[in-house]
Amino acid sequence: KFKVKTYFEYELIDADIKKGTTQFKNLQTNEVIEKSSNLIIGADGAHSTLRYIMQKQHRFSFSQNYIDHGYVELSIESKKGKLLRPNVFHIWPRRTFLMIAIPNQDDSFTVTLFMSIDKFNEVRYSNSYLEFFEENFPDAVNLLGVEQITQELPLKRCRNLVSIYSDPYNFEDKVMLIGDAAHAMVPFYGQGMNAGFEDCTILNELLDLHNNDFSKAIPDFTRVRNEDARCICELAMYNYKEMSNYCMNKSFRLRKFVDEFLYSIMPKVWIPLYVSVTFSDMEYKKCVDNREWQNQIIQKVLLVMGVLGVMLSWFYYYSPTIDI
Repeated sequence: KFKVKTYFEYELIDADIKKGTTQFKNLQTNEVIEKSSNLIIGADGAHSTLRYIMQKQHRFSFSQNYIDHGYVELSIESKKGKLLRPNVFHIWPRRTFLMIAIPNQDDSFTVTLFMSIDKFNEVRYSNSYLEFFEENFPDAVNLLGVEQITQELPLKRCRNLVSIYSDPYNFEDKVMLIGDAAHAMVPFYGQGMNAGFEDCTILNELLDLHNNDFSKAIPDFTRVRNEDARCICELAMYNYKEMSNYCMNKSFRLRKFVDEFLYSIMPKVWIPLYVSVTFSDMEYKKCVDNREWQNQIIQKVLLVMGVLGVMLSWFYYYSPTIDI
């Protein structure tokens, strides 16, 4: 068994990744301590200090993309939360913005409003919060309460949404990144924490595969995980468009009906994208490949149906008639 000692109220301020040394500052006393280790694992979030240090190394790729939408969090108290179904994900799609409500165990709901920064500023400067909700979310005004909308919401700061890509996730077998430090994503697929836990699972599997040889397992982690992480970051960005806009289209609802119907009769063959991402251990890249295969099947079926329709129409209108 490993002996793990946890230090609270410390932050990483510097590291020599070639020597395997790190410096931490105590946030209460400002005392700086130095540690040495054979392996440094950075799980220090989207604004990772360790990743910033790794960026100075040769051939380290990094990109950071802030989308033009932000978010604020609100809440529905338990008493009013009982008016909503407790076991579903509630969405208010409005094409260019979106509000969601996620149930908690105490019957309350965590509510998040996603909207462009410009729109947030427009509502803030005009101080028209209540008018905005009455126009766009009239059924949610009573659930949230006028006081929260008019008094608490104006005091909340709009938070940013960022997507981060880095490659590789390791420096030799001495340093590696996992979780948001390696691949931060926007929250629209709800997979950020899950992806971080998957990183840990995959690292364990690689260590088992290589008989705990870190010199093989750590570099292999980047090769195995990078493409999957890129896929879920792209899926998370796409899902915002799906939740806020596409789900209001009849074509989207028809496709969803087809997916659910085929899944009900062929659950091992036809797995919808959302199901494969959220409720299976299928690699994210395979989820995307599976969706592309499904799209090709549907396109071919529609093409065949279209050709048959044209042929039948031609036969009906232009086939010779015989009078007896």
